Amino acid sequence: MFDFSVVTHWIDTLLRQWLPEWGALLIEFVLVGVVLLLLYAVIALVLIYAERKVCAFFQCRLGPNRVGPYGIFQSVADMLKILIKELIEIKHIDRFLFNLAPFLVILSSMLAFGCMPFGKGLIAIDFNIGVFFIMAVSSIGVLGILLAGWSSNNKFTLIGAMRSGAQMISYELSIGLSMLTVVVFAGTMQTSGIIEAQNRGWFLFTGHIPMLVAFIIYLIAGTAETNRGPFDLPEAESELTAGYHTEYSGIHFGFYYLAEYLNMFIVSGIASLLFLGGWMPFHIGGWDAFNQVMDYIPSVIWFFGKTAVVMFIIMWFKWTFPRLRIDQLLHLEWKYLVPIGLINLLVMTLVVVFGLHF
Repeated sequence: MFDFSVVTHWIDTLLRQWLPEWGALLIEFVLVGVVLLLLYAVIALVLIYAERKVCAFFQCRLGPNRVGPYGIFQSVADMLKILIKELIEIKHIDRFLFNLAPFLVILSSMLAFGCMPFGKGLIAIDFNIGVFFIMAVSSIGVLGILLAGWSSNNKFTLIGAMRSGAQMISYELSIGLSMLTVVVFAGTMQTSGIIEAQNRGWFLFTGHIPMLVAFIIYLIAGTAETNRGPFDLPEAESELTAGYHTEYSGIHFGFYYLAEYLNMFIVSGIASLLFLGGWMPFHIGGWDAFNQVMDYIPSVIWFFGKTAVVMFIIMWFKWTFPRLRIDQLLHLEWKYLVPIGLINLLVMTLVVVFGLHF
């Protein structure tokens, strides 16, 4: 399997031949930032189009079909439209916090996006505490939502922000417990180490029942964490107009729109990293010929393929189940998911201590 670190090391060596160390590092940082921003925008546009088509499929419609063949340029047209929209000035608001909030949401998703292992040797941030870092930076997003709801000086936005804060802070516990279950099984918090530990089999298949339970909890909590249906109470159109971003327009609204879809990609990418081997091909211990055939498929295709499957499941949730009430949503977390997650973590610890896994 091709290792992209060969390309990155070649670029690093080339820059260091012509520039001092600080200049080479500066150019590398700029290149990584530009590539991540471009990838961020492209993935968001693709996901917006994909969700419209998936929604249309479930509702027996066609979806976008006017701009370009099969409507593939509809998302691009919408992006250009939102970029030229006027930023409407709202009176009686906290202007500084109102303008800051969208950037906090984008900052949070961008930092977590940089931790995604897109392929073998193709990762921007690979700390030895990678899982902890992902959990920390993804928690910044709730600050942007709370500030947006409060600074807008609107009852609908405030209620939406309070709902979102309660929901995201609650479901972060279940996501954290699911991640801890994987960390206990893998024995490392480094993302590349977790992927390498799945060389002989993805954790979803080698981790017994505790890993399956952690995966299911993660999918439910991850869907709630991204404020998507059936957990989209912070943006409930029938009750709160658009929730915490009701008063936003133009590019500021676009930031929230982009962050929602990128957060779905990040949640799905972390799911593939933790449970489905990330970029690691499907290997079966002892089946050397089969494993060699799997290795011919590029690592980038493995990662995006697994992530796409998880994203489809999350979309399936949204367009299948009705929206929950806020009390039902919090009861599901505190009375069911958290206790099950704690017991599951204890069981996984016993499995690892006594060597009961494959």
